[in-house]
Amino acid sequence: MIRVDKDAEPTKAGGRMHIMVCGGTGCTSSSSMKIIENFEELIRINKMQDDVKVVKTGCFGLCAEGPIVMIYPDHIMYTTVQPDDVSELFESHVQKGEVVKRLLAGDKTAEEITNALDNVDFFSRQMRVALRNCGAINPEEIDEYIARDGYLALEKVITEMEPEDVIDTIKASQLRGRGGAGFPTGTKWSFAAAQQVAQKYVCCNADEGDPGAFMDRSVLEGDPHSLIEAMAIAGYAIGANQGFVYVRAEYPIAVERLSIAIEQAKAYGLIGKDIFGKGFDFDLEIRLGAGAFVCGEETALMTSVEGKRGEPRPRPPFPAVKGLFGQPTILNNVETYANVPVIIMKGADWFANIGTEKSKGTKVFAVGGKINNTGLVEIPMGTTLREIIYDIGGGIPNGKTFKAAQTGGPSGGCIPASELDTPIDYESLIALGSMMGSGGLIVMDEDTCMVDLARFFLEFTVDESCGKCPPCRIGTKRMLEIVTRITEGKGTMEDLDKLEVLAKNIKASALCGLGQTAPNPVLSTMKYFRDEYIAHVVDKKCPAGVCKSMVKYIIDTDTCKRCSICKKGCPTQCISGDKNTPFSIDQDKCVKCGLCMEKCPFKAILKNA
Repeated sequence: MIRVDKDAEPTKAGGRMHIMVCGGTGCTSSSSMKIIENFEELIRINKMQDDVKVVKTGCFGLCAEGPIVMIYPDHIMYTTVQPDDVSELFESHVQKGEVVKRLLAGDKTAEEITNALDNVDFFSRQMRVALRNCGAINPEEIDEYIARDGYLALEKVITEMEPEDVIDTIKASQLRGRGGAGFPTGTKWSFAAAQQVAQKYVCCNADEGDPGAFMDRSVLEGDPHSLIEAMAIAGYAIGANQGFVYVRAEYPIAVERLSIAIEQAKAYGLIGKDIFGKGFDFDLEIRLGAGAFVCGEETALMTSVEGKRGEPRPRPPFPAVKGLFGQPTILNNVETYANVPVIIMKGADWFANIGTEKSKGTKVFAVGGKINNTGLVEIPMGTTLREIIYDIGGGIPNGKTFKAAQTGGPSGGCIPASELDTPIDYESLIALGSMMGSGGLIVMDEDTCMVDLARFFLEFTVDESCGKCPPCRIGTKRMLEIVTRITEGKGTMEDLDKLEVLAKNIKASALCGLGQTAPNPVLSTMKYFRDEYIAHVVDKKCPAGVCKSMVKYIIDTDTCKRCSICKKGCPTQCISGDKNTPFSIDQDKCVKCGLCMEKCPFKAILKNA
């Protein structure tokens, strides 16, 4: 769902009422396509085709409450809608104009959310730029994108601006890359534009390999034409006539909709030959990736596009000088490109007035983990972590305490509770030992073991390492072995020293940015949660009760009623006892599954970490 204002209205494609149904991956997996089918069947049966339109949209953002149905012009959002709810929604709302209260968003009444979505905290504190069309248009209909000023920026660029003017505008906006370290976009474009060669390329990184990240996927699924338009603008700016979108094959909906959008843009003459009759040619192709994390690194991505094994190349030369097929190439991710048409239309000053001194504009985050409102949020740079987690995200479930947030995925680090009021921008996150990355934000509560979290990210990095350079191939493996020993209660204080030495050496010597940032989760957790490492090493305890080797389940004989429920449900038959004999758990046989504690109706089984 988007904020209710003039720019957020769906297109007026006919009909007195539009039923917008989320068609993003999350809601699709929860039967939203069946919801669409049921609505369309009822419309057909009741012969209301001229009055009511069902529109398949992209992601609204509030994934925790999906599937989402939004009905215009009433501006009523329904959440967790199931196919069986369609009949009631159709009869009550569509036919009678009566709101179905039990399906309203959150705990809001119809009066609170009708024409006043600013009362819904999840949306009211956001500012949608990259996500401006997601949830508002059918991504498979180019006319709906055009109706919301789509391709006007491309027309303006080609018919009114010189290539250097475009680059100057992007530079003045201070747009920085949204896919990693935040390199200035306009500067990157200017490097490629300065190369005097016949063939140049524009590439898009839509691979998005961070665990829990789905920002770029959602833009492709909900607004693919914004990417096409932006890449054509970039091609005009640097003098390139060919673009490639590198997207992982695990994104079938995104690939399908982008393919449809490219064909529609070609049919309308918006990409291809002689665009707007000004002699500018630009074509676009999709390249599917196999899901290799390393192909998020720009040179490895280009190597993969060339049909070779995805491995990074030494730099310099940088891609803007020698990139894809040895030619000057620019590479940005989907979110970065999605900002470009808006900057062209609204001006560099408009964009530069959003955010902080050095981090301009907005940033999209995929918020997940231990938080009530999981989903996509887009906030101005400088918004604090506290605002994201509590005001937008709805806080931590079950009254638990916030412990830390991981930003930047395997390349990032943890932000502890003491830094909740940190403004989210590039410099602040780097100062804390983390990074912006592509925008994954995983929230952790008091039940999270930070040592185990570091082990998880290291395990991911080791598995995804391309193996080209020894620091990453060997060094991260040794780090994982040490952290694993610590989580098993076999670590020593010397291991902590070895971890830090290894981490610093890998950061200084790995070939590419992914290897150089792989130690970040370990370094940041050791910095802010060193006491947990020491507890694992010295006390042989996991304070969070997560590391199985250090966990014991014990039956409190004073509380136990000897009902045998735990014994009957134990998968390893490690519980002994009967009506006359106290129940006990054989620690050698126990696999720490916790099923006994979960099943005990008298809470007689304690987890003793």
